[in-house]
Amino acid sequence: METDRESSARKTPPPAVRWADLADLILIIAREIQFQGYRDERALSLTQSEGMVMRHLVAHVSATPSQIAAATGLQRTNVSPVLRDLEGKGLIERHVDPEDRRGVSVHRTRRGAENYALVRKEWGAAIAAAAGGDTNKLDDALALLRSIEASLTATRPNGADGPVRGSARRQNI
Repeated sequence: METDRESSARKTPPPAVRWADLADLILIIAREIQFQGYRDERALSLTQSEGMVMRHLVAHVSATPSQIAAATGLQRTNVSPVLRDLEGKGLIERHVDPEDRRGVSVHRTRRGAENYALVRKEWGAAIAAAAGGDTNKLDDALALLRSIEASLTATRPNGADGPVRGSARRQNI
């Protein structure tokens, strides 16, 4: 005979709980990928912000710091230190705009493009190994996550790296 506890344990949690579980797992998985490190000694570690900037520069030949801030959700004042760090690693170059000497455009270097491809390969290998190579639901997972990413990006507050509630900023975990 089944107990009430066993019966309720088999019930599917409500959608709000399952969505929260998904969000939590995404954050945990992202952090675990960072903890894994890289097997290839040529791979340079990137912070989350550096990775977002490099992702944008891989998709775009060049961008201004303001464009990078808007595309990544970083505050404009936080972009400069990230660019300085990426430049120090040899992953990007900054060029003064010849028409407006005050303007700067940011370009990925060959090393930057190669490093980004290398770390993506490492991330993929880590995830594939963790999934035991099972690709049965991979396309469904990619479609869902791409849809979520597009929706979240489209509803991002302008000029903020997190939603603002009252006067308190959301804390990153």
